[in-house]
Amino acid sequence: MAAHRKPRQRSAGGTTVRTAATVALAGAATATGFDGTGHAEPQRTPAQVKAEVDRLYREAEAATEKYNGAKEKADAAETRLTSLRDEAARRTEKLNSARDALGSMAAAQYRDGGLDPAVQLALTDDPERYLEGAEFAERVGTRQAASVADVRRQLRAIEQLRGAARVELASLTSRQAELKRHRRTITGKLDAANRLLSRLSAEERAEVGEGTGERATRSASDPRAPLVAPAAATGQAPDSRAADAVAYAYQKLGSPYVWGATGPNAFDCSGLTQAAYRAAGVSLPRTTYAQIDTGRRVSRSELLPGDLVFFYSGITHVGIYIGNGQMIHAPNPSAPVRVAPITEMPFAGATRVV
Repeated sequence: MAAHRKPRQRSAGGTTVRTAATVALAGAATATGFDGTGHAEPQRTPAQVKAEVDRLYREAEAATEKYNGAKEKADAAETRLTSLRDEAARRTEKLNSARDALGSMAAAQYRDGGLDPAVQLALTDDPERYLEGAEFAERVGTRQAASVADVRRQLRAIEQLRGAARVELASLTSRQAELKRHRRTITGKLDAANRLLSRLSAEERAEVGEGTGERATRSASDPRAPLVAPAAATGQAPDSRAADAVAYAYQKLGSPYVWGATGPNAFDCSGLTQAAYRAAGVSLPRTTYAQIDTGRRVSRSELLPGDLVFFYSGITHVGIYIGNGQMIHAPNPSAPVRVAPITEMPFAGATRVV
């Protein structure tokens, strides 16, 4: 017979101790996560904060250009939808008039009894008069048939318009959802940048916000007075429209950056260039990646005042060249419309609009 070994008993106290220790450690870790004292985020230097904020601003600007493009398409879809609905309403009104005319014809026939022509001929005392009436009735019948055919054509046309309107409505709904996604991305990036900046002192925030660009200021005696473009900038422009665009950009120095804005009092980067050329009588598309394909590409060595200069590999930023290696641009929410060197950002290309 096999020997029976007495099973070794586990210490209830030991298990309890280990369990308690595990719970305590977990609780300590949880507490650390909530109060932030155990694994505090390392303190960043102003330079590190600036680098991170700049990255967030670039990402927000890329999302802004996508938002601008989606909004342009949404606006176009809304315009087409409105036009289709207006045309359908006009066609429906015309159709109702045609139906009323058919109704009048039918009522007249009913009042006349709708008798067969042979019966009417048998009953009439004046055969010649009847023949004249029969010829008239035949013409009325032909006209009525044409009216019915016209009503049918109008019904088909209206149904086609309504089908096209349904397509445009679906497109508009999709664009509006896209706008919401880009808006969330933009506000998320900007909120993150603001949280980083809020941890700095006033002096550090001023240092981070100043950057390397030359901030243009207005006259202290009259801050609302427009800034006049120097003759060197407008005089070297390739034509009067480019000169007018440069002059407009100078007038807007100091205006705030607001994403999605196209003026007259606030701008994002492509909104400023679009507004400048709009003031010069030239229509530009809304986004940076569409503006770069407008006009003629020029090299960096060929730049003249009025040329559009683009930055970053994704073509996410644009300014208007003013000569001497300088541009006017709307940088980001931390800085207003200002003069800056084109070496401030990675150069991606340039185009001469006119």
